[in-house]
Amino acid sequence: MRENRIADSSQKLYRYATFSKRCCVSRKKKKGFETCQRTVAKNTVEKGLTYAYAHRQLKKRTFRSLWITRINAAVRMQGMTYSEFIGKLNAKGIGLNRKVLADLAMNEPKAFEAIVKAVK
Repeated sequence: MRENRIADSSQKLYRYATFSKRCCVSRKKKKGFETCQRTVAKNTVEKGLTYAYAHRQLKKRTFRSLWITRINAAVRMQGMTYSEFIGKLNAKGIGLNRKVLADLAMNEPKAFEAIVKAVK
């Protein structure tokens, strides 16, 4: 190793920097690592896309479960169970989905009560 004398900006202090003669050799060893990094990054992105797809499906499942829970709670206050309510709703031919029913149960309880009375 050799040392080079480098002047600081104030020209009063000096510091010594060491340089390795083998810097080129160590650089050559690291060349293959760049390709490896690209492969790892590509695999990470692909795995992330896989998780994104799976979690979009999971989000749909979770929201449907939430809507069913809300409808069940609101219907039980009216003296019915969720399964009875949905069965009678389909028998009457009322085409409201669970998302709309849950929203009515939460935000418009009187309108939801009217739907339950129409189903009974």
